Amino acid sequence: MSLSNINKNFTTPVYRDTVETAIFKNVITVVLCIFINYVNSTLVHTFTKHQVFNTNPRYILYIHLVINDILLLIMFTLIQLLSYIVFTLNVSLCMVLLIITIFVSLNNPLTLGFMAVECFIAICFPLRHTQICTVKKTYVMIGLIWALSALSIIPDVFVTLATESMEFFHSTVFCLRENVFKKPYLTEKRNVLNAVFIVIVWFTLFYTYFRILFTAKAAAADAKKARNTVLLHSFQLMLCMLNYVYNVTIEGLTYFFPKDKLAIRFTVTIFISVLPRLISPLIYGVRDKTFRMYLVRYLFLFKCKN
Repeated sequence: MSLSNINKNFTTPVYRDTVETAIFKNVITVVLCIFINYVNSTLVHTFTKHQVFNTNPRYILYIHLVINDILLLIMFTLIQLLSYIVFTLNVSLCMVLLIITIFVSLNNPLTLGFMAVECFIAICFPLRHTQICTVKKTYVMIGLIWALSALSIIPDVFVTLATESMEFFHSTVFCLRENVFKKPYLTEKRNVLNAVFIVIVWFTLFYTYFRILFTAKAAAADAKKARNTVLLHSFQLMLCMLNYVYNVTIEGLTYFFPKDKLAIRFTVTIFISVLPRLISPLIYGVRDKTFRMYLVRYLFLFKCKN
């Protein structure tokens, strides 16, 4: 481990790989990023090209989930590449990258909650579904999702701007949230807010699932499909929650294997932050027959006629 002295007053520990290891890790990350974002971008392209998708609230929420995954993967890859190239980043730049990353990572569980509610309304209130779940209201809900996500990071930004010196913002740090938003009470606030969001979303998923479960037998076929969809949302939420055990997982493994800290961080990051960005959207996209019909043609570069 080497210590980089930063403008005399700030010291950030920087763990460095050998050149060969750094190249290997970044090649793996970039290849995965390109492949996963190609698949997810194909989903977005399919959505924009067909009115059957971009006028349906369910698909609008789904594609919002996919776009957040694309942004999250881009930001993660960018931060990793910059960290390997220059090791430490300017605090102001790091803050901007972290703000975007935190926004999109919090958007996903909230989006899943709204998607479950949409399924619930479609099954339990079919006659009012088109009135309640309109395209306009769906975009309002997406705006609300971004506003709720802002509660987690915007206060951190204001507190940091108010309490840190200008010297700090001109310094460089290893780009991690705890190195930029350093106040202990910000960490406590973040943990409490994350817990509140997760509890609300899990309650929403359980409530909608059991309400759909007891839907009248006359809608048995649709209800069964909706129940499976809510279960899928639960699986997706568990993938999102992996980010909340990211630091704990690294700390636990590092305790037992202290010499492999860098390898542990890289491996855990791939399995928690990268691969779920492919699994979650692809399962939903392939499962939906209408989406799959168009997706396969675009995915393998076949021309799809409207």
